[in-house]
Amino acid sequence: MSSNGKQVVITGIGVIAPNGIGKENFWDALEKGRSGIGPATLIDTTYFKTKLAGECREFHPEEFLGKKGLRNLDRTTTLVCSAAKLAIDDANLSISEENSYSIGVVTATTFSVSWDMTKFTKEEVEAGFQFINPALFPPTTLNFPSSQLSIRYHIKGFNTTISTGFTAGLDALKYGVDFIKWGRAEAVLVAGVESINFSNYVGFYKVGFLAGINGEEISCPFDKRHNGIILGEAGVVLVLEDKESALRRGVNIYAEVLGVKSSFDAYRISKYQPQAEGLKQCIVGALKAGGISEEGIDYICAAANSVPQQDRLETKTIKDVFHIYAKRIPVSSIKSMVGESISAAGLLQVCAGVGAINRQKIPPTVNYQYPDCECDLDYVANKSRTQEVKYVLVNCFGPDGHNTSAIIGKLM
Repeated sequence: MSSNGKQVVITGIGVIAPNGIGKENFWDALEKGRSGIGPATLIDTTYFKTKLAGECREFHPEEFLGKKGLRNLDRTTTLVCSAAKLAIDDANLSISEENSYSIGVVTATTFSVSWDMTKFTKEEVEAGFQFINPALFPPTTLNFPSSQLSIRYHIKGFNTTISTGFTAGLDALKYGVDFIKWGRAEAVLVAGVESINFSNYVGFYKVGFLAGINGEEISCPFDKRHNGIILGEAGVVLVLEDKESALRRGVNIYAEVLGVKSSFDAYRISKYQPQAEGLKQCIVGALKAGGISEEGIDYICAAANSVPQQDRLETKTIKDVFHIYAKRIPVSSIKSMVGESISAAGLLQVCAGVGAINRQKIPPTVNYQYPDCECDLDYVANKSRTQEVKYVLVNCFGPDGHNTSAIIGKLM
């Protein structure tokens, strides 16, 4: 709880993930260990050694948004606008002229715009600037998905885009939490979205970050076979509001956001800080902000994405922070089922944590068969676990230097 006494709670959840559309379907898939990773269909992988992706194959935007106006919206924007509809409906949030200025939007997205820029540049070169289609230009801006979300749902408060890569989802969560605690918004839609396209697939492939380039093509965090990520996509929106506001409205409260802390390693481009000092500071800071002791965490929803160094660093950091409690705390990575969705990943993890709290079921790490000797914690291998869950730690970090940790808990 902040010093001003405001408690920030989650009252709406909209999720479109590779293994489930809608929170209940997503939670069911996690509980059953059902993966959404399969052969890539959104791009032609003929000339790649890698062939898999975590695509939202059952996603049809017209089911959420209608057919009108979809022609000029890219996949990223339709994903986030559709997830927003699910979240707004779930929270029973009525947006009117009277309250629209007190509702804000913050959207995490980083790489999705790359394909829109590619399309615009290609037409600029091939057709010449005199004949280029002007409709291709607006989606090249990073704030296009967030702006379209506000326009579609008539939200007139602040609108912000956060593009910090692997931690962007949790960074957006922190932004929304702060605005509510400071009294600058009554409700905030916190969104995270990333779509799969040829440009970002090629980018991750060329830097050697994808599984299957130098090993088996599989997402298997903490497993000895881990050799890179399976790229994923998702659209996630959470509705945040002050606890007292939620109680007045009489809506369901899924969880409370107890603390979110961020740091930057300032080490090297595309390199992990060898001791994960930034992540360690984030976990410690989030625990302190939430008033939670080391033994109080019931589940850790890990950032582990099947990159060997990331899996090992997170394991080491958990042991450094939680000491004797480290091996008693269940840890799992849902990225084994949905892939690495970058900006959307943190909010997908929060959704998984909320599901664990509300269902008292911890999702598994699937594809876990051969332990890595440097990864020696309880990874909830392959099958979900029924257990009391009150407090969940969510971690996000990557080789870009950003680190963020969040703690969500059952409202007491």
